[in-house]
Amino acid sequence: MFEIFKNGNRLLGMNARNLDYIRPYNRKKAKRLADDKILSKRMLKKGGIPVPKLLAKIRTVEELESFDWFSLPNTFALKPNRGYGGGGILVVYGKKKTFKCVSPDGIETLPDPVWIKSDGSRVTVSDLKSHILNILDGAFSLANMPDIAFFEERLTLLKLFKPYSYKGIPDIRVIVFNRIPVMAMLRLPTKESGGKANLQQGGIGVGIDLASGVTTTAVLGKGKIIDYVPGTRMLLSGIKIPYWKDILLLAVKSQEISGMGFLGADVAIDRERGPVFLEINARPGLAIQVANLSGLKERLERIKGLKIKTAVRGVRVGRDLFGGEVEEEVEEISGRKVIGTIEKVKLIGKEGIEIEIEAKIDTGAMSTSIDSELAKNLGYGDVIDFFEKIEFPRDFKREDAGKVEVELKKNYAGKHPDLADISIVYSSSGVTIRPKIKMQFKLDEVEIITLVNVVDREELKYSMIIGKRNLGKFLIDVNK
Repeated sequence: MFEIFKNGNRLLGMNARNLDYIRPYNRKKAKRLADDKILSKRMLKKGGIPVPKLLAKIRTVEELESFDWFSLPNTFALKPNRGYGGGGILVVYGKKKTFKCVSPDGIETLPDPVWIKSDGSRVTVSDLKSHILNILDGAFSLANMPDIAFFEERLTLLKLFKPYSYKGIPDIRVIVFNRIPVMAMLRLPTKESGGKANLQQGGIGVGIDLASGVTTTAVLGKGKIIDYVPGTRMLLSGIKIPYWKDILLLAVKSQEISGMGFLGADVAIDRERGPVFLEINARPGLAIQVANLSGLKERLERIKGLKIKTAVRGVRVGRDLFGGEVEEEVEEISGRKVIGTIEKVKLIGKEGIEIEIEAKIDTGAMSTSIDSELAKNLGYGDVIDFFEKIEFPRDFKREDAGKVEVELKKNYAGKHPDLADISIVYSSSGVTIRPKIKMQFKLDEVEIITLVNVVDREELKYSMIIGKRNLGKFLIDVNK
């Protein structure tokens, strides 16, 4: 029924999930509500939980034949009401322009609309009709029973997630048991998944630390551990999920409204509306355990029988029990953010160039330094070329370094628009004369504008170190 992780945690298996949690804690009435997407969203909305707007629904072949296709917007999602595992969902991302046709007798007509999918392929009215007929026939429903097709608004992508997502909208899956969030992951759409945030279809799942809302381990599809978005150098760990408390609260409230004891709550973040609840899942998949490198079994057993009176209390218990280091209290007291010794940093170069890297937090260094090749990639190639053509004094004594530095600043600093300063640095590898450029970067969502040294770090593990001059707003946790 279960396997063992290296840390001793038990991996909950499908049989154990069904026998020990779904059957005892999810009554038939509650499961029927969860399986009926239209009804469950209506109840959630009534309970004050934001859900996507229902555009239209088609229940019969007659309604399909009389449907007004011009009433649909440029972008939408078509879903089966009782679908599962992401099957049967069709998402369109745009609409082709159509022009009126004029018949020989002067009558103007408008051709049927045509939409575009994530891969650029066209979706015609005939395609939609065929897909809806399959939905009505029950091709995607749990028991192959006749179903209902419905159109729903497509949410808008949050800027934070744009580099990590292929076409579609990411969502956050939260496992809730006994009013307590137990485990969570960010689900990212890929090209293989057709722009759907579904692991069974090739999406990416990234574990989330319950206390901080920061991503940890990533899994591609059903089990391949990965570090980066495929085909890129975009790290999947270290993404801080916005509205984290709100998302966990929505997940627990959905359990209260549905009456289920064990569920998977799916929440997306819309660019305009913030967290929006997508659906309740009565039979959540178990790949979330791999994404978190932790088994559900132990966590579920730990909270079985606890008396949780409110959703707010449940969220607090979940974050305290199953999160990493609970940093918020420290941050509130100190007014500074807690970071580790290696952190993800977004560098902002010239002409809007943005590069994300891992940087070493080095309290032993006073200034921040970046690799010269990285500086070139950020658009500072001209100033590096200018600096390399300068003839510098050699073999001067250490006690003369101050005078040499003053002379260099006087002669060259500011002579190129990007050369902000010049410094002489002594280290174990010898003495170097370095250019300084003014640059902006983001560390844990804090924007920093500073002068950075440009130096050859090709042989070093990290292409950037952040010195203590730029760490005044942070506390360093060496265990993080």
